[in-house]
Amino acid sequence: MLDVGCYHKTFLTGVFFLFLLLLPGCISLPPLPAANFSEPGWTVRQGQAVWRQKRGAPDIAGEILVATNRSGDAFVQLTKNPFPLIIARTAGDAWQIEAPAENRRFARHGTPPARVKLWFLLPKALAGSTLPEPWAWQNSANHWQLENRSTGESLEGYLNQ
Repeated sequence: MLDVGCYHKTFLTGVFFLFLLLLPGCISLPPLPAANFSEPGWTVRQGQAVWRQKRGAPDIAGEILVATNRSGDAFVQLTKNPFPLIIARTAGDAWQIEAPAENRRFARHGTPPARVKLWFLLPKALAGSTLPEPWAWQNSANHWQLENRSTGESLEGYLNQ
């Protein structure tokens, strides 16, 4: 006769160890320290922007803040007054993205995933860096646009000088 209790314990032990193996990939880093724009080396620009999450999605208009410093750290925030919608930050090789309205935050080392890449490419595009495919950048004196040609995700706007 099959010992169901033993089978159940073995199964649960296997699931537990599988969970432990996968856990390090799921743990988010602690929050990055707050960016202090009054420290020397930060350049802060503000303006208006329109974000479209994907082709055919409604546009979300708001205020945008883009800050970078000499060491390559960056901060991007899209706000629909009075609430921040997206806050993206890089510091060294770490990145963090928050959606405060959804009470969500992700922080890791390395390259951000494709679904949030737009927020981390904007400071690079503004600095004149070449962007990877399928990203396209257009910039004129008073207007810019960053778009993923595959998904239709885009962010466009202007920044005050």
